[in-house]
Parts: sequence; C-alpha cells; structure tokens
Amino acid sequence: MKKESKSRRLFHLINGIILVILALLCLFPIINILAMSFSSSSAVAAGSVLFWPVDFNLYAYKYVMAKKEFWQALLKAFERVTLGLPLNMLLTILLAYPLSKSNQVFRFRTVYIWFFFFTMLFSGGLIPGYLLIQNLGLMDSIWALVLPIAVPVYNVILMLNFFRGIPHELEEAALIDGANQWQTCFRIYVPCAKPSIATLSLFSFITHWNSWFDGLIFSNFPESYPLASYLQTVVVQRDMSLLSLDDWQSLSMISDRTVRCAQIFVGIIPIIIIYPFAQKYFVKGMTLGSVKG
Repeated sequence: MKKESKSRRLFHLINGIILVILALLCLFPIINILAMSFSSSSAVAAGSVLFWPVDFNLYAYKYVMAKKEFWQALLKAFERVTLGLPLNMLLTILLAYPLSKSNQVFRFRTVYIWFFFFTMLFSGGLIPGYLLIQNLGLMDSIWALVLPIAVPVYNVILMLNFFRGIPHELEEAALIDGANQWQTCFRIYVPCAKPSIATLSLFSFITHWNSWFDGLIFSNFPESYPLASYLQTVVVQRDMSLLSLDDWQSLSMISDRTVRCAQIFVGIIPIIIIYPFAQKYFVKGMTLGSVKG
C-alpha cells in the first residue's frame, strides 16, 4: 500500500476534527432537549440544565401521555404514514418515469413539467382548500390529511433527475428483450433508484409525521388529530385536566418548556429509529454493477 504523505495525514486529521465538531453541534441540541424534558421546571427556568437532567422526573411525559387522546393521536399518525407514504412514492415514481423521457419519446413532456412546476409556485390558498375538503365530505377523515399532499412535486423533480441519470442502454436492452414500459419502470428503473427512493421515502415520512397544521384545519374533533397536531394543542392550551387530583403536586415540577421538550423528543423518536436503516441506501451508487465500461 502506498504510504500517505504528512500533508495528506494532516488533511485527514483536520477533516475528521471538523466533521466531529459538526456532528456534535447537531447532537447537542437533541441531548439538551432530552435533558430538559426529564428535569424540573425550576431547574429549566434557572438555566441549570445543559446535557444532564436536574431533579430527574417523568412528570412532563406523564403530562403529555395522561389522556387516551394521546394514544388515539399516535394511532392516527401511524395510519397517516401507512397510507400517505406508499401513495406518495407510487405517484412520484409513476410521474417521474414518463417525465424523465426525452421530448422525442414523450411529446408533451415539457408541457407537463411546467404544469407541475407551476403548482410549486402558486396554490389555491387555505380557504379554497378547506372548502374543497369540506364539499368532498373528507372532514375528520384520514384522507383529508393524505390526499392534498399525495403528489409531492419537489420529490417528483428529484426522482425525475435521478431516472435521467440511469444509462439509457438498460432501457434499450429491456425493450429488446420484450419488456413493456411497466416492466421497464418497476424492474429496471426502480431497483436502480433505491438510494433515491430511500431518501424520498424519508422525506415523505418526516412530512406526514411532523405535519400538524392540516390536522387542526381539517379536523373538528381532537379524536381526529394526528400526533403532531395533538401535541401542539397540549403545548398551546396546557390543559391541566390531563392530571388527576392526586397528581396536582406534580404541576410544580413541569412547565410549558419541559412539556414542549417532551413533545419534541416523542415526535422525533420514530425518525431516530428509521434513519439508521435508511442511511445505508444514501451512500450507494445509483447504478452500481449495472453497466460496465
């Protein structure tokens, strides 16, 4: 093996130090939020909580999870992700595949691209959107949260550019072997686009999981709130009826800030769990092993 020069080793050392510092800068806020969620309100108000809980307690989490509405909202959030994520990815692939073709193959490709791009710049607004959902009879249903964002145009553009980077020889070989466009899309392009699909799936998951405003707009009852919407109302309203009479003494241990920290950490737990499994696809080549020379 070729021995690295001193300048090269110094570069790797400095590069590693910079990356470690950047990683810690991203990690420290999460640790701080976690520590405050397990600390007393007086310690948080005094600013004595940094990276370790002070007066450790679970009252903030008990405050958030005390009512059955929390578990109903959690189930609604999982239902939204279960329906919304596959729908987003299916429509993204079905749109990106034909739009990735040349103008000779897809004659009106440019027209459709500008049509979808227009929707990224302009929208009908909140009131027309609300009236549309209401007239369709979708209020208080899971489809009111899924259908309005069923076609993420930004994701379509990313997938489109990814498909265009796949060697055209793969499609030609598939067509010569007798494959149709459906088979070419799902048996050639989709397997080659695993890194892009994993990334966009994570984007869609985060969008559905963290969206709270549409849950407040399109739901008339708290029972229809997804988790993000429910937790937002917990922080804003701070309904003290969440605690029983025996637990009123615990109110001195919590505050809006500790409850907000508990809300944030509960909301990011699924993302923390899923991200390590999706990360392996981010570093893979998009056509690794498909074309040689």
